[in-house]
Amino acid sequence: MVIEATDSNFDELVIKSEKPVVVDFWAEWCGPCRAVGPLLDELSDEYDGKVIIAKVDVDNNYGIAGKFGIRNIPTVLFFKNGEVVDKQVGAVPKNNYATKIDTLL
Repeated sequence: MVIEATDSNFDELVIKSEKPVVVDFWAEWCGPCRAVGPLLDELSDEYDGKVIIAKVDVDNNYGIAGKFGIRNIPTVLFFKNGEVVDKQVGAVPKNNYATKIDTLL
């Protein structure tokens, strides 16, 4: 299950997580974002219990998007132990995300 992260709960859900976290920065109006969303939904099911997948709506969460310098969407950040360890800007095939997730585990 993909969870929604916001400016107010980001630290609790992502930074303090004991599991690796994949964070999708997106917006409703972004066509490529809508293509990435279903891929991350599938990966959330496939990696259930191993990785947390979260979404941040950049239109409603300027603070966290700004903190991580998100200038283009979709941008997916990969966190381990509260630190960004990888990044993917733009829509890519599902296996690209899976490969990056595998390196987190």
